[in-house]
Amino acid sequence: MIRTHYSGELSSHKGETVTIAGWVDNVKELPNFRFIVIRDRSGLMQVTVDKKKSPQEIEQSTRDLKLHDVIAVTGTVLDKQIAKIGPEVYPIMVKVLSKSVSPLPIDVTWSVETQLDTRLDWRVIDLRNPRNLAIITIEAKFMEGLEEYLRTNGFVQVSTPAILGGTSEGGSEVFKLDYFGKSAFLRQDPQLHRQLAIAGGIDKLYDLGPNWRAEASHTPRHLCEHRACAAEIGFIEDETDTERVEEAMVSHAIKKIQNDCKRELEILGKSDLHSPRIPFPELRFPEIYDILKEYGRDLPPDTDLNRESEEILARHVKEKTGSEFFFVNRFPFAAKPFYVMRVDEDPRWARSVDLIYKGLEVSSGGQRENRYDKLIAQIKEKGIDESGLEWFTKNFKYGVPPHGGFALGIERSVAQMLDIENIREVCLFPRTPERLEP
Repeated sequence: MIRTHYSGELSSHKGETVTIAGWVDNVKELPNFRFIVIRDRSGLMQVTVDKKKSPQEIEQSTRDLKLHDVIAVTGTVLDKQIAKIGPEVYPIMVKVLSKSVSPLPIDVTWSVETQLDTRLDWRVIDLRNPRNLAIITIEAKFMEGLEEYLRTNGFVQVSTPAILGGTSEGGSEVFKLDYFGKSAFLRQDPQLHRQLAIAGGIDKLYDLGPNWRAEASHTPRHLCEHRACAAEIGFIEDETDTERVEEAMVSHAIKKIQNDCKRELEILGKSDLHSPRIPFPELRFPEIYDILKEYGRDLPPDTDLNRESEEILARHVKEKTGSEFFFVNRFPFAAKPFYVMRVDEDPRWARSVDLIYKGLEVSSGGQRENRYDKLIAQIKEKGIDESGLEWFTKNFKYGVPPHGGFALGIERSVAQMLDIENIREVCLFPRTPERLEP
């Protein structure tokens, strides 16, 4: 490896010889000194070239440096640094690893606001912005925290298929592809295969991976490809068991970000991020209709929540409890997929759960129907071709325990956590109806 230390590690190596590497962030010329600011993923550091005392080859190799040239510097970490931007290194060897064309296609001083579409056209350069690096780092830590909680609590990671022989949720919002002359589809959600894994005896499992929706939506909340952490749990009493797992998992992940991403949170102005109290509040239908009426809004019967309703309910919960998270439970079955379990004593309602965070749905789940006869009846009620789902339903003839789960959207959750208005900014290389590159 060329590098021995990142900038964030240098403070504990004063007086030692190290090799640092990164992009040239700034060069300042004075009569006797040349100050080169280098940026790596952990921050800034300054290389101080004494034009009179430094070896001639160092003075010459640093003379024509431009913004975003990539260099490696071997030198001594100064005990008494003068630089205010970060650790200071006195060089004994400088190597230019890659030259950058000048001028760069977008402003890299980050002092001029560039349109998001332009930034995404040049996403590789845009990612070098400390703000964007902080977002991606926090997103990675969020996923790490989710997985850490699940693994610690006995969940087995599985990899469900991304290519399906039929649509997993019905509807037309799927990407169709040719599969050796047959029609296949990219999954909208690995829902049904998670259930089959439960039926196979893996009674606590999770899957973290991509999902696709061919939805021609241009809102700042939608992506054609997004990632979700999906968990499934067997032998549950009812859907509230899934709520307890999800809230504990989310709280654990946010606490991990608090502890491990202090610098990134500071960059984003989110140092006040706190881990939510659990249990999260829960609202249920049909009482939700009455709450919305109090705020002057009517929701048509047997329909899903719309954006306005989610925001109103979030305001209500915040005023009553102070919580930014809450569950919505017992949706109208008419608005939910065939595999959701209904409330037997009042079958208008489904054991279906959404998690709302700061006024936006970030996950959906609940209890699944594990009884074969009822599952078949619900498929027929939804007007779905039963034969197309036989690969799934036939397994329920042979003993499937009560089970349920959820799928938590990664990009949506992080965007809400950091109050980022456009979800594209929390996606490394976003895919939208108009964007397939880079």
